[in-house]
Amino acid sequence: MTEHEGHNSAARGAGVILAAQGQLPQAPGVYRMLDGAGEALYVGKARSLKQRVLAYTQPARLPERLRRMVADTASLEVITTHTEAEALLLEANLIKRLKPRYNIVLRDDKSYPWLMLTEDHAFPQIAKHRGAQTRRASYWGPFASAWSVNQTVNAMQRVFLLRSCSDAVFAGRTRPCLLHQIRRCSAPCVGRIDAEAYAALVAQARAFLAGRAAAVQQELAAEMEAAAARLEFERAAALRDRIRGLTHVQGSGVINPASLADADVIAVWQIAGQSCVQVFFVRGGRNNGNRAFYPSHARAEEAPVVLAAFIAQFYDDKPPPPVLLLNLPLREAALVAEALSLKADRRVSVLVPVRGEKRAVVLHAETKAREALERRLAESAGQAKLLQALAEVFALPATPARIEVYDNSHIMGSNPYGVMIVADGEGFRKAAYRKFAIRGPIAPGDDFAMMREMLTRRFARALAERAAGEAGDWPDLLLIDGGAGQLSAAQAVLDSLGVVDVTLVAMAKGPDRDAGREWFHRPGLPPLQLPPRDPVLYFLQRLRDEAHRFAITTHRAGRSKALTRSELDEIPGIGAARKRALLNHFGSARGVKQAGLADLQAAPGINRETARRIYGFFNPGAHLPPVRPGGDD
Repeated sequence: MTEHEGHNSAARGAGVILAAQGQLPQAPGVYRMLDGAGEALYVGKARSLKQRVLAYTQPARLPERLRRMVADTASLEVITTHTEAEALLLEANLIKRLKPRYNIVLRDDKSYPWLMLTEDHAFPQIAKHRGAQTRRASYWGPFASAWSVNQTVNAMQRVFLLRSCSDAVFAGRTRPCLLHQIRRCSAPCVGRIDAEAYAALVAQARAFLAGRAAAVQQELAAEMEAAAARLEFERAAALRDRIRGLTHVQGSGVINPASLADADVIAVWQIAGQSCVQVFFVRGGRNNGNRAFYPSHARAEEAPVVLAAFIAQFYDDKPPPPVLLLNLPLREAALVAEALSLKADRRVSVLVPVRGEKRAVVLHAETKAREALERRLAESAGQAKLLQALAEVFALPATPARIEVYDNSHIMGSNPYGVMIVADGEGFRKAAYRKFAIRGPIAPGDDFAMMREMLTRRFARALAERAAGEAGDWPDLLLIDGGAGQLSAAQAVLDSLGVVDVTLVAMAKGPDRDAGREWFHRPGLPPLQLPPRDPVLYFLQRLRDEAHRFAITTHRAGRSKALTRSELDEIPGIGAARKRALLNHFGSARGVKQAGLADLQAAPGINRETARRIYGFFNPGAHLPPVRPGGDD
């Protein structure tokens, strides 16, 4: 596009905004710039929608990035809110959901683990939990990783001897498990501790999680001294071990600030137009781990702006703690604090400490952010060199921006699954991974047919997206695990679909399946073998191994799911609740199958019509008596 064309496009976009601006209210709210296809270009919030949007009607005064956005704008949508704080929360939600290309976007699609202490059982269970918090329980967290919460669960078992087994396992125990043998559980399942004493342990655990570790330690010390005075030396030794465990938990971790109870420590660092935000989760005075984030944004965005956008989006789907400690002041710190307080339904403080222990904690997080970003940039530079070398090895027209690797897994043809993994200049893109449950029909163990089905489904969908004008993901290089046969099968699929702008390579294992002696097959070219220590070979092996790992784990998950299914799942109208009622009543699917019609009607939760449906499913040739008018349901 020439400069003149760009000016005209910006003027047209500004005209669209100006036409809509006359209808906008002075109220606070959120506005969305949309392109011709209705996709969101930018989402913003405003104290006054009318005044804020007016700024976009003069493109000459805008930076280049926003001029391009105005040029692409075909329509404008607004949503009014009661306050600017509500607008900030709505803006963050829309940005996370729509991912507009002109916004700062936090790509955080992972759920965070929590520590759960159940409240619906006489002997509460302590366990790791992810997902919706629907069970009646107390939840503590979030934790930065599964490792962090597992460490805490182990520590809680060591100090408070709480059970971690499921209710089903608890009900079926007849003797203590190994955890009791190694002094990690008080064995309430077999009566080694009564409900009152176990409740005391639970109360101590709650106090510890709430940040009252010192009080718990004093209580344990008093119990130990009393036990020793009564000459109960074995109990005193057990209490001593628990005190030691508690001391170890309090002293472990890089950050355990005594002056902090519940807070998140957030620091941002920028290098070469890229940002890293490091978050430490501090709960009850303990460090629940840390995680690095890399928001997507324009290179010119300043660190305080990136930090403010990160905070708003980060707490969109999780409760903010009472205190946020930052390494940089925000331009709208009061507004951010108001919005977070509104979301949490209590006061949330946003602070930038300048001295003391809190400042030391923030500086530590800042150092972690800098180190993480430096590592990421170094890895990206190394990845870029590998991709350039890969392009030279396979004579690609340009450095590949997207590599897709395909593999499949099955056991003698059962539970067949195919997978696709994706790599680019940033490394593995796990959010882009795909699973393919092979539908068939195919002969058991026919890897060629599995590959054909996978590629057909993947590229038929991609071509449909292209035809509809959607900007779908299109690979530059396809890598498949196999030799000349797999290559021919894959090439036949691409030819049948008319796909010509993708390079296809098959990676065959060497003699005796030795790593380092692989052969690479390409259509119409002789096989290629790389030197054993070639960095490109190592890179390709990593891609293949990651695809193989993902295929194996996908197959195992599918197989485990299949094992939990039964013939009852095939009966129309039998959902999870009725299936559970039938299994509880008859003991097994086989018992349901052998039951008579009267027995089925007598089962709890099964009415006459459902009983007839079940009986007819297992006995298709049987004569069923007619239903009497006015019969029970």
